[in-house]
Amino acid sequence: MQKKRVVFNYPPHVVEQPVISKLVKEFDLTVNILRARISPKEEGRLVLEITGKRQALEAGIHYIRELGVEIQSLAQDVKWHEDRCTHCTACISACPPRALDVNRQTMEVSFNRDKCIACEACIPVCPYQAMEILF
Repeated sequence: MQKKRVVFNYPPHVVEQPVISKLVKEFDLTVNILRARISPKEEGRLVLEITGKRQALEAGIHYIRELGVEIQSLAQDVKWHEDRCTHCTACISACPPRALDVNRQTMEVSFNRDKCIACEACIPVCPYQAMEILF
């Protein structure tokens, strides 16, 4: 089984189609919606975690692209400005998936993009604006 965290950018003509339903039923994929902003007749944005067999996952992604949906890795939308980070650790307890962590020996904060779900919990607690999510 493979797992991908992706962002779907829907063009207006696709927003009202049952895209996720088809991924689940026809491609046997498990879809976890992490975040969504979709309005009828407007562009939509959906943050997903998709799990399934490699071949089914690739076929599902191909189907989505053929519809005209732009797909990008979730990691592209999350920015950690390490140069702004003072390693104060204010963000650590606010991060549900533990994408932000601290090395207890060096007391330095690190960011693991693969764990991030773009929940934005870190943004209001960081006094130095070291985290940015481009939505």
